[in-house]
Amino acid sequence: MAACPPPAQQFCVAEERSGHCAVVDGNFLYVWGGYVSIEENEVYLPNDELWLYEIDSGLWTMHLMEGELPTSMSGSCGACINGKLYIFGGFDDKGYSNRLYYVNLRTRNGTYKWKKITDFKGQPPTPRDKLSCWVYKDRLIYFGGYGCRKHNELSDCFDVHDAFWEGQIFWGWHNDVHAFDTNTQTWFQPTIRGGVPPQPRAAHTCAVLGNKGYIFGGRVLQTRMSDLHCLNLDTWIWSGRIHISGEKPKDRSWHTLTPIADDKLFLFGGLSSDNVPLSDGWIHSVTTNGWQQLTHLPKSRPRLWHTACLGTEGEVMIFGGSKDDLHFLDTGHCSDLLIFQTQPYSLLRLCLDCIGKNASLLKNQISWLPSKILPQVLKKITFWAAANHRQEKKAEIERQEQINVT
Repeated sequence: MAACPPPAQQFCVAEERSGHCAVVDGNFLYVWGGYVSIEENEVYLPNDELWLYEIDSGLWTMHLMEGELPTSMSGSCGACINGKLYIFGGFDDKGYSNRLYYVNLRTRNGTYKWKKITDFKGQPPTPRDKLSCWVYKDRLIYFGGYGCRKHNELSDCFDVHDAFWEGQIFWGWHNDVHAFDTNTQTWFQPTIRGGVPPQPRAAHTCAVLGNKGYIFGGRVLQTRMSDLHCLNLDTWIWSGRIHISGEKPKDRSWHTLTPIADDKLFLFGGLSSDNVPLSDGWIHSVTTNGWQQLTHLPKSRPRLWHTACLGTEGEVMIFGGSKDDLHFLDTGHCSDLLIFQTQPYSLLRLCLDCIGKNASLLKNQISWLPSKILPQVLKKITFWAAANHRQEKKAEIERQEQINVT
């Protein structure tokens, strides 16, 4: 697939997908991988495409990748450390993966090259997907996931779901913790020094606040959960299940948890225990140990198996995912970007947005602005032009659908 034409010619958007990876580095959101459904078949998206969303201008571009390409996968775990996107695990046509790759996102020549990490020390986790990751002290710390193990690899950290006796291969859920030190290229399994770990699970979510790694929800067997756990990433002691009084989110899987302040986490979406796609948002305060549901979010934009990244001004950027239950109606993959403002924007941001929204009225005065902020103004003008273009396109699609119905 060719890259998008220059923004002056066309406003493009990343392809719809679920089970992908996304990270923010600097002023860009990067998206890789995942899958879509075509005629009831799961089709993995190209492994050599990296989609970039510039936060200031609101423009998407696609870049072809080179190097030691990962296979096209879904359910991989993506994380960013020092400008490098790391991809671990996932599921493809051949099964589960425990390979680790990285790409430098801060390339100077615009060429993005994948590198497979093979010269590591230590032992990586067993193959799995739908796991999650904490980033702490230049380490990738992985928890849980669904995958396969051999008979001699079975342990208390693995809940068996199914088995293939010829070859003695077992499938199930994990609750083990593995870490990869990006400085020394070393895998290690930390010794858990105390506390009660969460039960094995997949399709859960992780977030870091300070030196604490939080886990919420997920699925094991036919059960979805709404429990909250915390692991001290210095001492390796589990908190046990955190008991919360008052209102709290319902059981779910395929949701996201995003740190939005030093003591707050933002929970969004997922799939409920009764297989209903969710559009609710919650904020958890670790200071008060309570949940607060947000009442102003749109009810018509459910998402599951999406990604959530924190933007440059505290906004949570939800990309892709599905609006349908992927177990039964695998057709509702999304390509839109939902942006939730969790704190007031800076005065500069508010002024830039005001100019961008009213560019046609202010076109004769824009050149009077200081040259230092003029590039930012031009990007905001592009941002709101792109937003208006997408809104007009959406309205046209809705009009055509209404005509077809009548």
